[in-house]
Amino acid sequence: MSSIAVDGLTRISAREDPVVSGAAFPGAVRVLDVTPVASWLYGPQAAVMDYSPEAGVRPILVTGAAGSVGAVGRTVVQGLRRRGLPVRALVRRDDDRAQALRATGAEVVVGDLTRARDVADALDGCGRVYFGMAVSAQYLLAAVTTAAVARAYGGVEAFVNMSQLTVSEMDAASGSESHQHRQQWLVEQVLDWSGLPVVQVRPTVFMENPLFRTVFSSIAKDGAIRWPFGEAKTSPIAAGDVAAVVEEILADPARHIGRIYELTGPRSQDVAALAAEISDALQRAVGYTDVPLQEWLDNDLSALGLPDHVFQHISTMARLHVAGRYDRQADGMAEVTGRPAAGVADFVRKNPELFTR
Repeated sequence: MSSIAVDGLTRISAREDPVVSGAAFPGAVRVLDVTPVASWLYGPQAAVMDYSPEAGVRPILVTGAAGSVGAVGRTVVQGLRRRGLPVRALVRRDDDRAQALRATGAEVVVGDLTRARDVADALDGCGRVYFGMAVSAQYLLAAVTTAAVARAYGGVEAFVNMSQLTVSEMDAASGSESHQHRQQWLVEQVLDWSGLPVVQVRPTVFMENPLFRTVFSSIAKDGAIRWPFGEAKTSPIAAGDVAAVVEEILADPARHIGRIYELTGPRSQDVAALAAEISDALQRAVGYTDVPLQEWLDNDLSALGLPDHVFQHISTMARLHVAGRYDRQADGMAEVTGRPAAGVADFVRKNPELFTR
């Protein structure tokens, strides 16, 4: 199968047809698809677009808009729509989650972030971009593809990248982090080289992360946190707070370009303090059982049935917690939104069903 660009406006996909191909018609082909595509994808020139104030606000592209863990993309779409801003949401599948996005008034497009053509179609006409993607072995390919297409486009005024706080402690020779961490570090390097107007958002572990799902289930089942962290400290953040930061940046990006925002919860505390905070919120005693790391990996984390890449990432996060790497405190949340991040007790009160059978 081959594809060619015609007039820079249309891509024609064709395949040799075994029915008509032969001695009489060698190499005969039939046209399978004729699709208009963004002309700027096929040349070095930037898109010729009207950026004048009279043209109004161009759509904001939100990728990963139907994601599940934390649903940052979906929450960003909802927040931007409440502000009356035009949003184009890129999703992998057209399902109930996509329909819910349409109900907000967002335009929904279906595509694959690892395919440049899909990204180009989604980006065409947009002014700002949020790149976010679930933990995936294809994360690096998707992010670099999106950055390359955005650079060719030439019309992006802000590219907000969802990274991770661990990246701030890494360098080219780092080796103790997960495969996902390494991909996210590489993506930040690529974006630094790209010349795009980038804003890096680096949250610590989400309260919605599978690492904390094991905590919620153990509290619901046994009334105690089962973790292998000893006296190590952590400062998790709610995904809704991360989404609020991204929303604020996308709504008015000019002052944020070139910045890096590190996001944590309001305090870094050990598991005993965490258990006390959860106890206060639930109004019942919650204990802490310190278990060996390998036992926790084999029993608690394995029970979630995570894909191999995700399991390797979460298990590495657990090891880094034990090593004290998540004992971090940052004020990016307040700097961007003007309010502090919610604490663990706030999360518990908002989601009481997670802590009961």
